[in-house]
Amino acid sequence: EALDRHGHMPLPPYIDREDEPVDRERYQTVYAKAPGSVAAPTAGLHFTEALLDELALRGVAISKVTLHVGVGTFRPVEVDDPALHTLHSEAYTVPAETAETVNQCRGEGGKVWAVGTTVVRTLEAATHDDGRVRPGSGETRLFIRPPYRYKTVDRLLTNFHLPRSTLLMLVAAFAGLEATMEAYEAAIAEGYRFYSYGDAMAVL
Repeated sequence: EALDRHGHMPLPPYIDREDEPVDRERYQTVYAKAPGSVAAPTAGLHFTEALLDELALRGVAISKVTLHVGVGTFRPVEVDDPALHTLHSEAYTVPAETAETVNQCRGEGGKVWAVGTTVVRTLEAATHDDGRVRPGSGETRLFIRPPYRYKTVDRLLTNFHLPRSTLLMLVAAFAGLEATMEAYEAAIAEGYRFYSYGDAMAVL
């Protein structure tokens, strides 16, 4: 309650201005529920209630997870060997309904889309050796980077991430390093915006 009354929205340092009252609404997804993250999952900022309704009308099953994003997610990788980089533990929850929907989708040959790297890490951390997502809560230090083999996520919607970030490495593990770098070169050439409030890409 004290934070709600006196606290400030923790805008990323590259947004070079003081936070404003409107940021409490704007720098947040329309489907956010549980407090606990240090930042909004930015890929989800692209969605409106109207767009989610349209997807549902087209038969897209929309399921939700929670990952309390920590500061470590945004800490740049400062070592030459990413394997030596430590990713802080983050708490997650996969509801039973979500696990059931994802497992059914995969069982029927459908594609599981993850909206953002936080969803990727949550689903992959909750997937057991048999390939099925288990419901429940836990903590994960999963650092996804090449040559990681994805177990659950088939498609990814994500923003363009900063260099030397664990998030960029996660994308490279998904799309392949060469294809990822080509996409980033195109984004730079076309003047795309990176990160929060920036452009997004669908990785197929």
